[in-house]
Amino acid sequence: MNLSGEIKLKGDREIEVIPASADKALRINLNKNIYGTFAEIGAGQETVRHFFRAGGSSGTIAKAMSAYDKDFSDAIYGVEDDGRYVTESRLRKMLSHETRLIEERLDRAKHPDKMFFSYANTVTTIDFAKQFKGHGWVGIKFQVEPNEEYNEIILHIRFKENDSKLQQETLGILGVNLIYGAFYKYNDPRKLLRYLYDHLDKDQLEIDTINFSGPRFKDVDNRIMSLQLVKNGMTDAVMFGPDGNNVLPAAVLYKKNILALRGSFRPVTKVNMDMYEKSLEMFLQEKKVEKENALVVFEITLSNLRSEGEIDELDFMDRAELLCSLGQTVMISNFQEYYKVVEYFSEYTKARMGLTMGVSNLIDIFDEKYYRHLSGGILEAFGKLFYRDLKVFLYPMEDEDGVVLTSQNLKVHPRMKELYKFFAYNGKVLDITDFDKDHLKIFSREVLKMISKGKKGWEDMLPEGIAELIKKKNLFGYNEETILEENTSK
Repeated sequence: MNLSGEIKLKGDREIEVIPASADKALRINLNKNIYGTFAEIGAGQETVRHFFRAGGSSGTIAKAMSAYDKDFSDAIYGVEDDGRYVTESRLRKMLSHETRLIEERLDRAKHPDKMFFSYANTVTTIDFAKQFKGHGWVGIKFQVEPNEEYNEIILHIRFKENDSKLQQETLGILGVNLIYGAFYKYNDPRKLLRYLYDHLDKDQLEIDTINFSGPRFKDVDNRIMSLQLVKNGMTDAVMFGPDGNNVLPAAVLYKKNILALRGSFRPVTKVNMDMYEKSLEMFLQEKKVEKENALVVFEITLSNLRSEGEIDELDFMDRAELLCSLGQTVMISNFQEYYKVVEYFSEYTKARMGLTMGVSNLIDIFDEKYYRHLSGGILEAFGKLFYRDLKVFLYPMEDEDGVVLTSQNLKVHPRMKELYKFFAYNGKVLDITDFDKDHLKIFSREVLKMISKGKKGWEDMLPEGIAELIKKKNLFGYNEETILEENTSK
């Protein structure tokens, strides 16, 4: 018997009810124990506005402020070394400062059950000329039990809308979603991440970096959470530094000479490192490239992370860990075609760039089927790819007959011959001539099979230290006990 009086028909499916922003704000306001501050800079007090309007805000808001004047802001939060205000460092100072004030000014003996929080954002909206759409840092420090250590969620956003008022409204909704998610979804960070887009569209806002920390998130791996950003379509690419931690793409790519290598790196092999070392050497010899300004990026596409239709997160962790152990910067992207990754880099730099690839990848680039969705077809793609200051460093391949293929003897479709000649003869494609021919016989997929089946000899195909790391941490399905049993039985 349905006591609620709601009619349910056969065939109905359960639909998750998403609370309105006003309802989220009201629920928080009506909780007598949630109490904190709001500090918003750059786009009005758009988040706290929702809580004021929902009613009952006096039980939630201890303080709301906006230090717009730079001198006022510096006096409150301190001066940044780089003089900028829309930075992660600025946001962290805001959160720490406001949290400290709560603890200093509110007596715990008087408020034994209060769960304190500090919400902050520092953003810049679209400029008057509408050339730069704006971006910002948003975060919260919060407790879910009185007196516990604070938990923290920090994210970086990029606005996509072309109107500052719309961007302000978007920021307000995002802020409500973040605060609500922090208190009511902290036990499931993946859901919390998805709920950040409640009542928002991905065409309004991009989240390209997120970090969780604190006692409630001690088991959260921020690399996995970054992978979720790409997987959920919240951003096109995320990056990790050599230390394995998330980095903001804009911070590491800005005005850099970028050399990118795309691959599966499953695992990273000697041929991968040979491609990297030899192409970097050539790249640094380019007139427009400065060694101090050069950045090498190892790119793994989302399609490369899929195993039987699903993304294997453990496999992703294995690959990222190995590359970071070699001191490399890793990017996970949703870019299928090379021209898209070049376009992405071009958002942050106008300096000369390079792509390192094998012969088979270059042949694929000249395959028209990959560009049928473009109105200008392959010519449009090549315009986007080679119009920019870009060089391709080509690593040779050995065919079935033992012939080494280079830019001089590779075969593209007859219709593409003249187009290929144009780019090759204009110095856009450069052969890597100094290579170890023995490396041409190394393939990651074969190494992976050898590891999983316990065959000997795979260690010699990997860079120094990688085999030891795979064995030590049982990466890529390596299991020493199983391998010992199999070898003993033989």
